[in-house]
Amino acid sequence: MAKLSAVVLLLISRLVAAAAIQTVTWATRLESAKETTTNLQFYFHDTLSGKNPSAMRIAQAIDTDRSRTLFGIVMMVDDPLTETPDPQSKLVGRAQGLYGSACQDQLSLIMSMSFVFVDGPYNGSSISLLGNNRAMNPVREMPIVGGTGFFRLARGYAVAQTHWMDFKTGDAIVGYNVTVVH
Repeated sequence: MAKLSAVVLLLISRLVAAAAIQTVTWATRLESAKETTTNLQFYFHDTLSGKNPSAMRIAQAIDTDRSRTLFGIVMMVDDPLTETPDPQSKLVGRAQGLYGSACQDQLSLIMSMSFVFVDGPYNGSSISLLGNNRAMNPVREMPIVGGTGFFRLARGYAVAQTHWMDFKTGDAIVGYNVTVVH
């Protein structure tokens, strides 16, 4: 009988503790759902030239123009993301953020941007990329560090591959294959 009383007392104390935790008004406990993995493929159109560029220089170091890697330059972007490399193909989102040249020896960009989706089931959702992009390597991998909407609490990686680049203007089309766990 004493064992049964101890078990009942333990259960009651746990119920009281759980009720006390649930009365907190500034925090809500969310039950963990099964994680989903989503693969996205799109093309990033970075246009520095012409009448309507999607990327603009917003800052630079004193010696940036003398650096072969443009070390110290910072660019702000609002680049279209499309289904195919064709700039006229369906717009699926925009890459919004910035990148800067962060290496004196080779073209290596530090990228901080959100891929904001404007079409389909991901409309209004975004994923956040933050990492190093060794732009002259044929294939680069960068981390996905977060997201919003459908991609809330996202993590993953983006594999980038330059599809086309004009070395005179700096314009480029880059294919992205992104794997996101959310």
